[in-house]
Amino acid sequence: MIPYRKLIIIIIASLVYLVADCAKVSRKKSIVWGPGLIAGATLPARYFYIQAVDTKGQNLTESPGENTFGIKITTSEGRARVWVQVLDRHDGSFIVRYRLFASYNDLTIEVLKGEKQVAQSPYKFKGGVYHETCYCPDKDATKWEEALECPQNYSQIDRDLARFPEINLIRLAKEAVDRFGVHHALCHYSIINNKVYRKSHGEHVGFSMFSDAIIHSLARKVHLPDMEFFVNLGDWPLEKRKDNPIPILSWCGSEDTADIVMPTYDLTEAALETMGRVSLDMLSVQANTGPKWKDKIPKAFWRGRDSREERLNLVINGRKKPELYDVALTNFFFFPYDEKKYGPKKQHVSFFNFFKYKYQLNIDGTVAAYRFPYLMGGDALVLKQDSPYYEHFYKELKPWVHYVPFKRDLSDLEERLKWAIANDDKAQKIARQAQEFARENLQSKDVFCYHWTLFKEYAKRQTTKPVKHKGMEYIKQPDDRDSKCNCRRVKHGKDEL
Repeated sequence: MIPYRKLIIIIIASLVYLVADCAKVSRKKSIVWGPGLIAGATLPARYFYIQAVDTKGQNLTESPGENTFGIKITTSEGRARVWVQVLDRHDGSFIVRYRLFASYNDLTIEVLKGEKQVAQSPYKFKGGVYHETCYCPDKDATKWEEALECPQNYSQIDRDLARFPEINLIRLAKEAVDRFGVHHALCHYSIINNKVYRKSHGEHVGFSMFSDAIIHSLARKVHLPDMEFFVNLGDWPLEKRKDNPIPILSWCGSEDTADIVMPTYDLTEAALETMGRVSLDMLSVQANTGPKWKDKIPKAFWRGRDSREERLNLVINGRKKPELYDVALTNFFFFPYDEKKYGPKKQHVSFFNFFKYKYQLNIDGTVAAYRFPYLMGGDALVLKQDSPYYEHFYKELKPWVHYVPFKRDLSDLEERLKWAIANDDKAQKIARQAQEFARENLQSKDVFCYHWTLFKEYAKRQTTKPVKHKGMEYIKQPDDRDSKCNCRRVKHGKDEL
């Protein structure tokens, strides 16, 4: 037992160290950047970054303390209705995210260390700063694109649309409904003069709320092209014809289908509901990466339901090697429950607690496992099952650079896991490269840019005029009566940012 006086000395020494560590941060040399510092970069939750730099000009690689920086957001119009969070990424950098609940003619963001300004703070916006539910579309989308630094093209979009150099909407409207409108869940959209019309086909069409939400959100920011398209609301991609396929937008693609892939409904909702209904998003995961690498549990971790046979086999094998695996099923739906074979069902684990473990397993469910972006965003090595299914970004990843691959039947999983354990530095490097990819390519702005680019390029290929079809309902924008919008683009016919 540590003597009381010695314990006090240890605590005081620790506090002195923390204060000294925080004090070495240079407010002038620290770096502040990101889309949340640009008025025109309208997103549901805006965000920017702070990199703590010491007095010698070196980037800090460990946290100087979660309270190192303070944020103050004000407007000349009085109190700003805004929620602000500072997220410590524990690597010397921070995410500042804020959600506006009203629009303002001007806004000032101060980044403070104590009471003094950091870097180029204060950052001042003038001419109009719009919150998420403010209907204020710009007919010139290039300003919004430039504010978010949207790429001019995406290779996955180019590959998907290469099959469809011309899109005949009359043929599409008939064939899509005839082939997929009864035994699948399908939504037929027409966007005309930035208004959204929809007709649902088939059963279980509740997931239309996700596609409605991203279309509406984009239409509040930019004027969408007139267009007509079908969204597959089910898990599996639909278009298996090699010759003369029709364009169907899906959340998941596969090697044997011709569906056009969008960001998944899960990743899209996380972008729309950051600082809203969801707690797990691509920003929050960066601040909840668990213990330092050296302190993580050196086992492969997995939790999930029984949506694929390989998941059952994983649990069977994992129970035989508890020194290597912590894997368990949380729910049974597709297969009979056999406790002797699979062990007791385990309670769900908070996603952030996954990162107590050094190795994360990504195994397909009914299709691709949509947790993959979040696993990459954490500080852990992802071992990924070979799969014919893919999300919109998979083709940009490289095995042994961003993840460790293993065979679909799991036959080499143990070998790959033991390699990671024996090659800790290489495993950590792959984990960091995956994390960097997620930070650079899978944030909220990237989800919006991808949807916008896809819609824009799709619309160019239409050879007939989009129309509102019989039975389509007008999907109204959400009510925004409780917030001040004051769209200057609508009043003055131009963007004055």
